[in-house]
Amino acid sequence: MDDTIKWGILGTGTIARIFAKGLAESQTGTLMAIGSRTQEAADTFGESWIVPRCYGSYEALLTDGDVQAIYIATPHPLHAEWAIKAAEAKKHILCEKPIALNHAEAMAIVEAAYRNDVFLMEAFMYRCHPQTTKLVELIRSGAIGQVRLIQATFSFHAASDLESRLLNNKLGGGGILDVGCYCTSMARLIAGAAMGQPFAEPIRVTGAAHIGVRSQVDEYAVATLTFPGNILAQLVSAVQLKGENTVRVFGREGSILVPTPWLPPAGQSTSVFIYKHGEAQPKEVVVASSTSLYTSEADTVAAFLSERQSPTMNWNDTLGNMHVLDQWRQAVKVVYAAEEPAGKLLTIANRPLAVHPDSIMKYGRIAGVDKPVSRLVMGVDNQVTWPHTAVMLDDFFERGGNCFDTAFIYGDGQCEKMLGQWVKNRGLREQVVILDKGAHTPRCTPEWLSKQLMTSLERLQTDYVDIYMLHHDNTEVPVGEFIDVLNEHKQAGRIRAFGGSNWSLERVQEANQWAKEHELTGFAAISNHFSLARMVDPLWAGSISTSDEKARAWLTETGMALMPWSSQARGFFAGRAESGDYSDEELVRCWYSHDNFQRLKRVNTMAKTRGVLPINIALAYVLCQPFPTFPLIGPRQISETRSSFPALTIELTTEDLRWLNLDD
Repeated sequence: MDDTIKWGILGTGTIARIFAKGLAESQTGTLMAIGSRTQEAADTFGESWIVPRCYGSYEALLTDGDVQAIYIATPHPLHAEWAIKAAEAKKHILCEKPIALNHAEAMAIVEAAYRNDVFLMEAFMYRCHPQTTKLVELIRSGAIGQVRLIQATFSFHAASDLESRLLNNKLGGGGILDVGCYCTSMARLIAGAAMGQPFAEPIRVTGAAHIGVRSQVDEYAVATLTFPGNILAQLVSAVQLKGENTVRVFGREGSILVPTPWLPPAGQSTSVFIYKHGEAQPKEVVVASSTSLYTSEADTVAAFLSERQSPTMNWNDTLGNMHVLDQWRQAVKVVYAAEEPAGKLLTIANRPLAVHPDSIMKYGRIAGVDKPVSRLVMGVDNQVTWPHTAVMLDDFFERGGNCFDTAFIYGDGQCEKMLGQWVKNRGLREQVVILDKGAHTPRCTPEWLSKQLMTSLERLQTDYVDIYMLHHDNTEVPVGEFIDVLNEHKQAGRIRAFGGSNWSLERVQEANQWAKEHELTGFAAISNHFSLARMVDPLWAGSISTSDEKARAWLTETGMALMPWSSQARGFFAGRAESGDYSDEELVRCWYSHDNFQRLKRVNTMAKTRGVLPINIALAYVLCQPFPTFPLIGPRQISETRSSFPALTIELTTEDLRWLNLDD
């Protein structure tokens, strides 16, 4: 039986030819197919590399059932679309660096690989070379003592062709993404090795760059990374400047020089030099290698195929690297045309947004809202850029989520703007439920409510919100004044239903009684804290919890919809809370108590029995209450969204709820 991997290459550019050459020398794989945007280009490539199957489209390549793995060799802006489509075609993926334009796109690619159970690796070929392995060994062995400074440069002077991908903003050009990604990944690798970890993330990123007036990309740039343990890194990248392409690592007892870190010659030995304080001559460490970089890269894929990712460059390493590159570009103010929202009507997979057929989302109803409301609500409180907004909200919608929570004050208004732009671009206004909030303290008055609502509608690019909530209460204002103005906006069609966040149940009762007496509409929902964990101390002044027995009884009796925040107790059930660990001051202040740790113990026991995560049990506790609940979740990454969804499949009986809450 032939166990060699049958490869297809997607794209016919220079890097595709280099990989084809390396693959030809591999004992683990063979090149079976090539895909191009034209049949002529595919045929030309096929003749050069003796490729059995030549396809005139990328789609045709992905439909070839004999092709097992795809090497994506397109320009940067096309990586996300075709990596996702390759994963959906059940192809293993080696994607040329950078894996995507930004961290958000990288998350979507990783999620596609996870969902479709395929191998995925970002093609940093230098990571597959024994020289890099030796460098890590030297750092970990303490060859130069405590690491203090890392210097990494990758630069070259390309032709001044504004149509080439290197100097074209529309093609993701510039040095940071093209070669700065190498320097960033090397610095993170070395810093990690110095700390006994696979890689490390910087706690601060600063940068400077020359931005071409015509190219609008970083033609040469520098960055300074600050890592834990007082480790610094200086990075240089350029596509219009030829520098010294080396890596140097300075430690307390000496330094290491890697003369050819990125492109060590094929099949030849390379050298790493160790300079020790007090020694006249450096120690030369010779590293033997019998294969080319790209042969080693293909063989690495084969070696870890069954594990779906390689320790050479695993998924978290890739995501961390892209996050740093985002910060570097943000520091020098480089934004790509592909990252702007204008005209972005389709997902990054270049297709209309639609709910997955296998969605497990459940729905409920809220009085006054004429649409079903997803039982999980996506918090739009941290998404302030288009790429992050689009990827996170697209993913939630594809999972069946249709309710989105935001507020006037979130991101100084940017969150409302991003949500509104996403809804408009995707053409979803009548398919989604917008929960918006305004009139936060100290501007919690009927007058400010109206002013902020009108501003919010403008930001959201809509003429109504489905549910509008007062973000706080102001007990100095009679409830009737709030009810009057909310009804005015409801009658004008600006809101469909309304309620309050962090309102006491007594004030809610008073407001609804006043509305009833005056033949007006009252609160349809509230958004207070509710979770299995008791809130020991308010997160902030004015925050109100409704987790106690009296509040639960009232909610059950009235049937009032609850849209709770911090339904998972800010990570208390996600492994962040441990007896004796007081590192997170807020977590300790708000959630640490003997009874909460008893609840955590029971959650862990039930989670183990049911084969789910503890946070799934904690969220299911909220979902399975005898009154309607629509818990808000606030994921920053797609993986966090994914981890919340199994809670929808968990059924808890009344006895289960009582046992978890120590009521047995």
